[in-house]
Amino acid sequence: MCGRFALISPPARLARYFEAVLDDDAERESSWNVAPTDPVLGVTVRHRRPDVGSERVLRPYRWGLVPSWATDPSAGSRLFNARAETVTTKSSFRKAFESHRILIPADGFYEWRKKPTGAKEPHYFTRADGAPLAFGGLSEWWKRGDAPPIYSCTIITVPASQDMDGIHDRMPLVLDPELFDAWLDPDNHDQHELHALLRASGPGTLTHHAVSPRVGSVRNNDPSLIDPA
Repeated sequence: MCGRFALISPPARLARYFEAVLDDDAERESSWNVAPTDPVLGVTVRHRRPDVGSERVLRPYRWGLVPSWATDPSAGSRLFNARAETVTTKSSFRKAFESHRILIPADGFYEWRKKPTGAKEPHYFTRADGAPLAFGGLSEWWKRGDAPPIYSCTIITVPASQDMDGIHDRMPLVLDPELFDAWLDPDNHDQHELHALLRASGPGTLTHHAVSPRVGSVRNNDPSLIDPA
């Protein structure tokens, strides 16, 4: 699973990396401890006039998918991850997988190793090449009455690669830049191609180190959380 991550890079840097236009509402403070229901950023494709074509946009979302048919937004607190094995069959994710696929930028994510003593030791995972992570995600749009719409998202998880070192049996879907276009294209309905993308990143993509257990509390949010323990 993926229940905590860090989003530190300035939105302008992320927009350059993802070759995206920066939405007016995308400015946000760095967070070393992003948790479900927190605001995050996502890359989506926006269609413009036929003579201009489409463009990537970096815009804000709330982490935790709220399906369009949900009676209230509280559903998002439980749908912050989507298993790759069920994104095409589970009603909460099926529509979003068909046409609302996005990229969710991160600088790193946390996962916990269970030690022989029973204690859990958090580890911080980043790309080995120092680039931002691009999680494969899904988005939805929810609105009721006169309240502002909620743009929400979930992170897809896949069986873990060897880079997880046995720390957990699952990991977020991490996509490489050459896969961005195929993933983001809302007109791409090739199920064989899309399912082929739902796999763990190659060996050597990620690196990690143990960090302070302070990350376990959402009240803690500072640069020391990612320092090696």
